[in-house]
Amino acid sequence: MLMDHPKDMDDVMKKAEVLIEALPYIQKFNRKIIVVKYGGSAMSNEELQKNVIKDVTLLKLVGFKPIIVHGGGKEISRWVGKVGKEAQFVNGMRVTDDETMEIAEMVLNKVNKSLVAMVQEIGVNAAGISGKDGHLLQVEKKYADGQDIGYVGEITNVDPTIIYDLLEKDFLPIIAPIGLDKDFKTYNINADDAACAIAKAVGADKLVFLTDIEGLYKDINDKSTFISRITTSQVKELIGGGFVGGGMLPKISNCTNAIENGVNRVHILDGRILHCLLLEIFTNQGIGTAIVKDDELE
Repeated sequence: MLMDHPKDMDDVMKKAEVLIEALPYIQKFNRKIIVVKYGGSAMSNEELQKNVIKDVTLLKLVGFKPIIVHGGGKEISRWVGKVGKEAQFVNGMRVTDDETMEIAEMVLNKVNKSLVAMVQEIGVNAAGISGKDGHLLQVEKKYADGQDIGYVGEITNVDPTIIYDLLEKDFLPIIAPIGLDKDFKTYNINADDAACAIAKAVGADKLVFLTDIEGLYKDINDKSTFISRITTSQVKELIGGGFVGGGMLPKISNCTNAIENGVNRVHILDGRILHCLLLEIFTNQGIGTAIVKDDELE
């Protein structure tokens, strides 16, 4: 019996080309660890969340070993407001008193388990943990230019044993950025810092930041200066030349530090673009900014 000819052969062929283009990347990254830092506007609505989760789950199904490290800043602020507290910031950092820490942990756990549920709904096993579990994230008190900002932690040590155990059992680990100090007090951790520290500790092949910007620009006001690939030395030149400022500076410093400590490549993507993760990793063109080692010529 003859098969019906597809109505739109061009469309079908395009799909085949996309799959063929992805093949070398799937082969190259098979069994490699990828840490995805997920937060900001990419978490702002359920549809965006579901699409990001679909992308990460697909990465797992084609052989990657993804780990999600998530934030919850905007959601924490919303709940702090709900209980009638005024969010306080010192040098751009949230002041976390006892009550705010309690709210932050509840909110982060709520976000954590909602992401777990989305992964499970697709048919993949996920496990939601925080940095408290298995001594994963050990911290000490962080100060903002010498000023006390409460229960905000600076990571001093990462014990990735629990992550390796979950990966070995074929779970997708989803991690909330909360840690314990040497006296077992609970601290909130900047999610970017947590993602970098975890990526370094597990020797991740890739660290991906889903952010609220398209990537890096030489001049933020000139869209033609977009940088799709840059080395760590070139990043330092950009910073030295004053081209990177504000909230991007600590993020970019984190990126270069991660690469200098064993992470192979860092990607900065606009998490509001549907399937940005797949477009960056599985296509020749890419979509965001990739930061690479100085000796990487590809």
